[in-house]
Amino acid sequence: MVISLTDSARLQIKEMMKEEKDNVYLRFGVKGGGCSGLSYSLGFDEEVNEDLDIVQEINEIPVIIHKPDIPVIEGTTIDFKQNLMGGGFSIENPNAILSCGCGSSFRTKETVGAPDKC
Repeated sequence: MVISLTDSARLQIKEMMKEEKDNVYLRFGVKGGGCSGLSYSLGFDEEVNEDLDIVQEINEIPVIIHKPDIPVIEGTTIDFKQNLMGGGFSIENPNAILSCGCGSSFRTKETVGAPDKC
């Protein structure tokens, strides 16, 4: 598996998927931007590009991953945490060597991305 989902993340994603159309996938990857150069992309998608994407069943969730993102996100764990202020997904990426103070962007040793101003 390229990434893993905790049970808490799986339960939250399954709830969110109920609001989506049938045959929807979770898409996880990265895009350029943020203070440190890369930002995570997490959302739902109905389309798979056979040439550029892989699909894996991860903890009962069908996940699309853009093949070029694999070296940047391999080994990442997605969790969902609930607290008094609400809840949100947290992403633990062992490849990230630098994170922004706001926590929404990162960079790896090999991939700098395209840093923006915070």
